[in-house]
Amino acid sequence: MKQLCARLLRLSALGLCGLLFAGVATQAHTYPERSIRLVVPNAAGGGSDAFARVIAQKLGEVLNQTVVVENKPGAQGGIGTTYGAKAAPDGYTLTVAFVSTMAVNPFVYADIGYEPLKDFVAVAVGVDQPYLMVTYPTSPYQNLQEFGQFAKQKKGGATFGSTSSQTELIGVLFQTLVETRMLYIPYKNATTAVVELSRGDIDVMVASLPSAIPLINAGKLKALAVTGNKRVAALPNVPSAAEAGFPAFEASGWYGIVAPKGTPEAIVQFLNKHINAILAMPDVRKNLSAAGLDVFTTTPAEFTAMIERDYQRWGALAQTHKSMRK
Repeated sequence: MKQLCARLLRLSALGLCGLLFAGVATQAHTYPERSIRLVVPNAAGGGSDAFARVIAQKLGEVLNQTVVVENKPGAQGGIGTTYGAKAAPDGYTLTVAFVSTMAVNPFVYADIGYEPLKDFVAVAVGVDQPYLMVTYPTSPYQNLQEFGQFAKQKKGGATFGSTSSQTELIGVLFQTLVETRMLYIPYKNATTAVVELSRGDIDVMVASLPSAIPLINAGKLKALAVTGNKRVAALPNVPSAAEAGFPAFEASGWYGIVAPKGTPEAIVQFLNKHINAILAMPDVRKNLSAAGLDVFTTTPAEFTAMIERDYQRWGALAQTHKSMRK
């Protein structure tokens, strides 16, 4: 009798597992059955928003479903990212991820409302980009070397602005390289920051390529250098930091897509496959390249490893920043 009961229990457990796996398989097979929400934790107009809108349009066409971009700015990306973390893990709410939200904010803020390495699964990374050190058109310095000297000599310290925790730390990195301190001016959005920078209210700003390139081309901003070891195709006349004499001033960011933890693996792989295919489209590559973004693709596992590496790197720099504040 005991053996019969044990056998029945095993059969029941196997049946339940079979039903669960069948449910996941069916969900993945029919996905998507309705519109998908793509959360951007920044205001419209910046690099993450530009990336999201390219992906949303193409993904909607490929999947024959509407992909709605929802901008939820605030708290250096924390509000939108928290919203994405707490969404149902069914593949219908995706979030644009970037270095600030996934690798910097946990070390800068006491309670950001989510845990990057625990609350999300990596879906697909799409683009990589260095940043730009920019200033106002009539500034007295023309390159990083001249600005470094200016920052050391300016009474009260030079001022630098940014709109994200990562670009704040890029400013910190520059300070450590030139052995000086600057006054950090935080901004909630790039529009306000650029207006104040263009009229000389602040000295420099670390900006994303998509938001800065149109203003540089229009003569409203002046680029000092790219924060990397090579120039970008969209700004061929702007030197890299390495060319400017600062090879250690290397800092890049990326934009990718993540989903809430618990999202079925089949859906994650499905989305990764289609997003990678979209990024291979010539018109997509052309549009993103014009914005200064380099397209590259990974598997979900490779993207996960990349997030973890940046978490370690930027976490260490954030600790340095805290020491400088004391």
